[in-house]
Amino acid sequence: MNHALKLETEVKQLKNANIGRLARLTRLMTRVNEKIMTVATVALLAAALVLTLGVLLRYFLKVPTDWQDETAVFLIVGSIFMCGAYVQSLRGHVGIEAVAAILPTAVNRVRALLVDIASLAFCAFFSWKCWTLLYEAVHDGQVTGSSFAPPLWIPYGLMATGMTLLALQLLLQIPPHFMLKKDDQ
Repeated sequence: MNHALKLETEVKQLKNANIGRLARLTRLMTRVNEKIMTVATVALLAAALVLTLGVLLRYFLKVPTDWQDETAVFLIVGSIFMCGAYVQSLRGHVGIEAVAAILPTAVNRVRALLVDIASLAFCAFFSWKCWTLLYEAVHDGQVTGSSFAPPLWIPYGLMATGMTLLALQLLLQIPPHFMLKKDDQ
């Protein structure tokens, strides 16, 4: 066996191993996203129930409900942040397709790669800031300003986790840009 053929075989094996690892990580992320979507759906239904219950208690039974608004907001905001990675996995976030339609294919691939890298950079930074907010909320025992006063680590934790998952999803979507076959280019 000559060295060039051996090297080419090793490169193919390495590429296949990397594709296998990426595929496993992508499948794992897909399962995590599906579980989160189930929990987020329940959280949105719970938010609707809490708001409905608040209306019934306040207007029909004349019972004050200072807890229902913040509870519903925490549930809704948590659902939104936690579902960001799932939406990104479907490439469901807002995009400008008019530009993509007029660009040549090769330029459009570069544009898509740059958008993914820029999105990853933004989401990683935002995630880091969310983790610092979470740390401060836990360390300082921060609560909201209402009489109900739920701890702020709840929404900050959901934001931090959701943004981290979104950054990981973006990270998983960058390597395929470099794994295109020559005939795809």
